[in-house]
Amino acid sequence: MRWIFAFIIILITTDSFAQCATFRLNAAGDTLNCTDVKGLKQGKWVIRVETLRGEPGHEEEGIFKNDKKEGPWRNYNLMGDFIALESYKYGFKDGESQYFNIYGLEHTEFWHATDPIYPYDTVYVPSVTNPDKYEMKVVKVSATTVRHGTWRYYDAETGKLVKTESYLFDKLQDIKADGPKGGNNPSAATNGKPKEVIQFEKKIEKKKKIRIRDGTVQY
Repeated sequence: MRWIFAFIIILITTDSFAQCATFRLNAAGDTLNCTDVKGLKQGKWVIRVETLRGEPGHEEEGIFKNDKKEGPWRNYNLMGDFIALESYKYGFKDGESQYFNIYGLEHTEFWHATDPIYPYDTVYVPSVTNPDKYEMKVVKVSATTVRHGTWRYYDAETGKLVKTESYLFDKLQDIKADGPKGGNNPSAATNGKPKEVIQFEKKIEKKKKIRIRDGTVQY
């Protein structure tokens, strides 16, 4: 029975390697940095960027799907400290990204990525006849990813929210620069938006709790 089990493991391992034209193994024997026969990056990758021309280096890890970043990507400085958790779709930033310094959370960003194959999206825009109302329109999106949602900036030492910016498809909305009353409450400042817009923004702003020391996502 043991030799049958070992044979199955060999077949599975060999098949996974066969899908990669190039790859490397980590200390645990996991396959990393796989490039398929078409030259496309696939699966888990670890990328190291060295310090260059005064720019600090970093190391990032995440998943590639057909040569495009997909899902969460974790970033570390070259000392091994966790500095960012970014989210990708279609190879572009999408959803919430969080950035840290030695004290804690520094700021959060929200992005909206558009599939380059289908460069159209449904957006709410102010009515031409009544600026207090919004209308739904299908528009062509020129950028592959745009700022969309609430960006928050914190005093990392105290955790206090110091500034809030709200974007609607890359257009900065007219809210107070020091953020809405209520601090972290995303619905505290509606800026006269219709409930559909507010619900949409809430939907894309689903929070993930972060364990700051190692960047592990806790659902």
